[in-house]
Amino acid sequence: MNITDRTDEELFDLAGTWWKDLIKYSNNKNYLMFIEHFSKSLRAGANEMEIGKQFAKSELAQNLSPDFDILGTIRRGEHVTVIIRQRSKKQEGEWLGRIVLGYEGDVVKIFSVSLF
Repeated sequence: MNITDRTDEELFDLAGTWWKDLIKYSNNKNYLMFIEHFSKSLRAGANEMEIGKQFAKSELAQNLSPDFDILGTIRRGEHVTVIIRQRSKKQEGEWLGRIVLGYEGDVVKIFSVSLF
Protein backbone atom coordinates (compact mmCIF):
# COMPACT_ATOMS: atom_id res chain seq x y z
CA MET A 1 0.00 0.00 0.00
CA ASN A 2 1.17 3.52 -0.77
CA ILE A 3 0.29 6.48 1.47
CA THR A 4 -0.69 8.42 -1.66
CA ASP A 5 -3.64 6.03 -2.07
CA ARG A 6 -5.27 7.34 1.12
CA THR A 7 -8.02 9.93 0.83
CA ASP A 8 -7.44 13.53 1.87
CA GLU A 9 -9.86 13.01 4.77
CA GLU A 10 -7.86 10.03 6.07
CA LEU A 11 -4.61 11.97 5.74
CA PHE A 12 -6.07 15.07 7.42
CA ASP A 13 -7.34 12.97 10.35
CA LEU A 14 -3.98 11.30 10.88
CA ALA A 15 -1.85 14.40 10.30
CA GLY A 16 -4.16 16.52 12.47
CA THR A 17 -3.97 14.07 15.36
CA TRP A 18 -0.20 13.87 15.17
CA TRP A 19 0.17 17.63 14.67
CA LYS A 20 -1.83 18.22 17.88
CA ASP A 21 0.58 15.88 19.67
CA LEU A 22 3.61 17.67 18.21
CA ILE A 23 2.22 21.01 19.43
CA LYS A 24 1.59 19.60 22.90
CA TYR A 25 5.02 18.00 23.24
CA SER A 26 6.84 20.96 21.76
CA ASN A 27 5.13 23.31 24.21
CA ASN A 28 5.96 20.89 27.07
CA LYS A 29 9.53 20.31 25.81
CA ASN A 30 8.96 16.55 25.89
CA TYR A 31 11.51 15.15 23.44
CA LEU A 32 10.63 11.46 23.77
CA MET A 33 6.94 11.99 23.12
CA PHE A 34 7.69 14.56 20.39
CA ILE A 35 9.51 11.93 18.30
CA GLU A 36 7.06 9.09 19.08
CA HIS A 37 5.73 8.70 15.51
CA PHE A 38 8.98 9.56 13.68
CA SER A 39 10.39 7.13 11.14
CA LYS A 40 13.71 5.46 11.95
CA SER A 41 15.52 7.74 9.51
CA LEU A 42 14.00 10.89 11.03
CA ARG A 43 14.78 9.70 14.57
CA ALA A 44 18.38 9.16 13.55
CA GLY A 45 18.59 12.79 12.44
CA ALA A 46 16.53 14.18 15.32
CA ASN A 47 19.33 14.72 17.77
CA GLU A 48 17.94 15.13 21.29
CA MET A 49 20.47 17.86 22.04
CA GLU A 50 19.52 19.95 18.98
CA ILE A 51 15.79 19.56 19.50
CA GLY A 52 16.30 20.38 23.17
CA LYS A 53 18.04 23.62 22.15
CA GLN A 54 15.09 24.51 19.92
CA PHE A 55 12.67 23.79 22.75
CA ALA A 56 14.72 25.96 25.12
CA LYS A 57 15.54 28.89 22.84
CA SER A 58 12.54 29.22 20.54
CA GLU A 59 9.65 31.22 21.91
CA LEU A 60 7.56 29.88 19.03
CA ALA A 61 8.37 26.23 19.81
CA GLN A 62 7.26 26.74 23.42
CA ASN A 63 4.08 28.67 22.59
CA LEU A 64 2.36 26.95 19.71
CA SER A 65 -1.37 27.51 19.64
CA PRO A 66 -3.72 24.55 19.41
CA ASP A 67 -5.39 26.66 16.70
CA PHE A 68 -4.23 25.42 13.28
CA ASP A 69 -5.72 24.72 9.86
CA ILE A 70 -4.88 21.93 7.47
CA LEU A 71 -4.59 23.52 4.04
CA GLY A 72 -3.99 20.56 1.75
CA THR A 73 -1.72 17.79 0.60
CA ILE A 74 1.08 17.25 -1.86
CA ARG A 75 1.52 13.68 -3.07
CA ARG A 76 4.93 12.66 -4.34
CA GLY A 77 6.38 9.19 -4.74
CA GLU A 78 5.85 7.22 -1.55
CA HIS A 79 5.12 10.23 0.69
CA VAL A 80 2.41 12.78 1.29
CA THR A 81 3.14 16.25 2.62
CA VAL A 82 0.29 17.75 4.63
CA ILE A 83 0.44 21.55 4.68
CA ILE A 84 -0.67 23.34 7.86
CA ARG A 85 -1.28 26.96 8.90
CA GLN A 86 -0.01 27.33 12.47
CA ARG A 87 -0.43 30.11 15.01
CA SER A 88 1.37 31.09 18.20
CA LYS A 89 -0.07 31.88 21.62
CA LYS A 90 2.35 34.81 22.00
CA GLN A 91 3.38 36.03 18.56
CA GLU A 92 1.03 37.53 16.01
CA GLY A 93 0.86 36.05 12.55
CA GLU A 94 0.85 32.65 10.96
CA TRP A 95 3.49 30.04 10.17
CA LEU A 96 3.63 27.35 7.53
CA GLY A 97 3.87 23.84 8.93
CA ARG A 98 4.42 20.62 7.09
CA ILE A 99 4.33 17.01 8.09
CA VAL A 100 5.49 14.32 5.67
CA LEU A 101 3.85 10.92 6.04
CA GLY A 102 4.76 7.58 4.53
CA TYR A 103 4.96 3.89 5.29
CA GLU A 104 7.81 2.31 7.18
CA GLY A 105 7.09 -1.36 6.61
CA ASP A 106 3.33 -1.52 7.04
CA VAL A 107 3.05 1.32 9.59
CA VAL A 108 2.52 5.01 8.77
CA LYS A 109 5.27 7.21 10.21
CA ILE A 110 6.41 10.84 10.10
CA PHE A 111 9.34 11.27 7.71
CA SER A 112 9.77 15.02 8.12
CA VAL A 113 8.20 17.82 10.10
CA SER A 114 8.95 21.53 10.05
CA LEU A 115 7.58 24.97 10.81
CA PHE A 116 8.54 28.07 8.79
